[in-house]
Amino acid sequence: MVAFIVGVGFLPFVKMELVANGIIIGGIIALGAIGATLIFGILGFANLAHGDYMTSGAYLGLFLMGSVLPRIGLEGEGLGPFTFGYPVLIALPLTVVAVAVGAIWIDASIYRRLRNRRAGLIIMTMTSLGMAIALRGLVRMIWGGDTAQYPRESRQFYNLPLEISMPPDAVFISAVSVILVAAVYIILNYTRMGKAMRATSDNPDLALVSGIDTAGVIRWTWAIGAGLAATAGVLLAVFQAQLLPVMGWDFMLLVFASLTLGGIGNPHGALMGALLIGVTSEIATEWMNPSYKPVVAFAIMILALLVRPRGIIVGKLR
Repeated sequence: MVAFIVGVGFLPFVKMELVANGIIIGGIIALGAIGATLIFGILGFANLAHGDYMTSGAYLGLFLMGSVLPRIGLEGEGLGPFTFGYPVLIALPLTVVAVAVGAIWIDASIYRRLRNRRAGLIIMTMTSLGMAIALRGLVRMIWGGDTAQYPRESRQFYNLPLEISMPPDAVFISAVSVILVAAVYIILNYTRMGKAMRATSDNPDLALVSGIDTAGVIRWTWAIGAGLAATAGVLLAVFQAQLLPVMGWDFMLLVFASLTLGGIGNPHGALMGALLIGVTSEIATEWMNPSYKPVVAFAIMILALLVRPRGIIVGKLR
């Protein structure tokens, strides 16, 4: 409540366009943060390769739109008011499925073997760091290290009240973010798998002896987490109009700052942390170089944790 009052007090002194951009970026961060916190809540370790799942999704989407879909006659630019064409709408779900399947395969090949050997938190986390480096190297090997971008057409910005100038793509990005966040909430609270995920998060051993297919829960967790990461990568590429092999790794700093701020292992906290980090980081660009956004994000995280050491929302998957 105090943070809200302080934020409202600062609104007259900031550009509302920066606030709007911050909400859009916050939505993208939220997708990555919710995916990462689901994995942490079920498996109990920070997946440092999560940002590179975002990068892999962004580049795979570019590959589908630039090389695969045109060969079967599916190409086009400028869908309605948007800068991108309808191939994005085809490539996005295909990318999500591909990255999700890849994440499940990586878990079965590497992480599950480590779990069976009772590997500790540090070993699991360092293994994910190695996987992050490997995925980044694979992206560089296939697509090179130069800047790439999705096929796009120039479009006029929407001129909204409060001197907000917003690109049409932002509407699409915001809509996708809201739909997916709502979908995760529904899955966790109103489906059998969601209840199984929450039970596994609370007590994996008790969930197993209670008849819950914990192996299936883990597979679904990786599918949802990696799918959200892939979606975030594609949306970030659409919003920024460029791709780099390190984009996901750099963006991961904001993701982990958000889920730490919100409360590790809690999707609601990840969402709140993401929006707070997104808005404040964008507002800060009015007074400092945009390259310092991660500094602002971690400064906010540290200050908030001094007041609430366990994050905004305490608890596991809910």
